[in-house]
Amino acid sequence: MIPEREPSAVAEDFVTGVVPAGVRFRLADPSATYAEVRVWLDLEHHVEPPPLVRVGHGWETTLRRPPVLRVEYLFLVRHQDGSEAMICDPANSRRVSTAFGDHSVLEFPGYEAPAWLATTASKGETVGFAVRGAGLRRTIAVTVWSPPGTTVSDPLPMLALHDGPELAQLAAVTQFSAAMIALGRLPAHRLALVSPGHRDSWYSASLAYAHALHRSVLPAVRNVVRVGPAPVLAGVSLGALAALHAATTFPGTWAALFLQSGSFFRRESDGHESSFVGFDAITRYVQSLDDATEPTRRLDIGMTVGLAEENLTNNRVMAAALTRLGHRVTLVEVPDAHTFVGWRDALDPHLTNLLARAWTGHRDAA
Repeated sequence: MIPEREPSAVAEDFVTGVVPAGVRFRLADPSATYAEVRVWLDLEHHVEPPPLVRVGHGWETTLRRPPVLRVEYLFLVRHQDGSEAMICDPANSRRVSTAFGDHSVLEFPGYEAPAWLATTASKGETVGFAVRGAGLRRTIAVTVWSPPGTTVSDPLPMLALHDGPELAQLAAVTQFSAAMIALGRLPAHRLALVSPGHRDSWYSASLAYAHALHRSVLPAVRNVVRVGPAPVLAGVSLGALAALHAATTFPGTWAALFLQSGSFFRRESDGHESSFVGFDAITRYVQSLDDATEPTRRLDIGMTVGLAEENLTNNRVMAAALTRLGHRVTLVEVPDAHTFVGWRDALDPHLTNLLARAWTGHRDAA
């Protein structure tokens, strides 16, 4: 008789990893705790999570590798009593912080974190304040980051970011700026980290929000610190859509835009988003760009989008539409998904090059 193995030994055999056919997801369950297990991938969010099958002392499934260098995932488990939970992979110690808690992450051969993360640079200083948004009847929280060795009276160029606090925490954007300044690749500059507030409504091509950003937030920032010429506006997902909407609503305010994984919904391609509260407003705005014959003012626009995300098609179509209107558009498709780490990893050289053009007139780095 073959002796039954200890649960710890069983768990060691059930490890998620890369296999020739793709990725094999495995979850040990020697005590048959689970009645069903599925794997939730941070890729397409409107498809049913693939099920795992019971195999010996655990569960497993093999999926074709998506076009990414890293994948974030959770296991959706249903217990024998019918209760459900989303859990990290207990056999994988690698975790990543997200806006929805920690996720497990699998990195494929060839993935490398950005080199600038290892750059030693002073953290800089921050000042936070709240702005009463004209027309919103709400306040907008803003944190201004300035590099060390500068004062509030120094007229520095500025990058404003929608979802700013989240990008600072989950995508290390202040560390990026500090590193680029320390390396001499960008001039000293400030970041205006704009909090999302009522994100679903404010960022959905809201005219009231565009007015508040232009008439309330920017003047308030300039009252706190001196801002040099050529401010740049950036955003991810809905924040990217809101950045484009604000720039076209108030032409001449921003010198350039950096848009990552923009939620540029169209009725013909994004029907799965139709239940979203801002869907109608977004699709009307996107259609207005399709119908336009010329830009109100030409912009330098950098765009990135993940090869494995749902927004890939509408970003490609938007890039073509903006190019047709005469904007300078650079679209880069990156091997990641709709994730903060994916957005972080695309900052350099793509945001670096955009800011260098806007602020110093330098050509893109080779």
